[in-house]
Amino acid sequence: MARIAGIDIPNNKRGAIALTYIYGIGRNRALEILANAKVDENIKVQDWTDDQIAHVREQAGNYTIEGELRSETRLNIKRLMDIGSYRGIRHRTGLPLRGQRTKNNARTRKGKRKTVANKKIATK
Repeated sequence: MARIAGIDIPNNKRGAIALTYIYGIGRNRALEILANAKVDENIKVQDWTDDQIAHVREQAGNYTIEGELRSETRLNIKRLMDIGSYRGIRHRTGLPLRGQRTKNNARTRKGKRKTVANKKIATK
């Protein structure tokens, strides 16, 4: 099993698909990494030689991936919250950031519905 950027990538998948198991590597970047490493994208990971794995690992190291990317993203969100920008406030309150309506939808960001009871009418 090949280990790249601290992640065990699956042996039974093609190289282009297996690399997408690493956080920060999508299909296009996986194809780019394999092209730069001169590894055929259709070869399964279990058929890679140690030399090919080393080249892929070296090419993947040129990008910000996994833990470094996660911490960078976390710091960017923290910065928005600290400066009190609109997006930072929306992050803090757990609401959608990009202009979506919240009256009917946004259940993913808002969480499970919180039922509010009706007020009772005061009797005379």
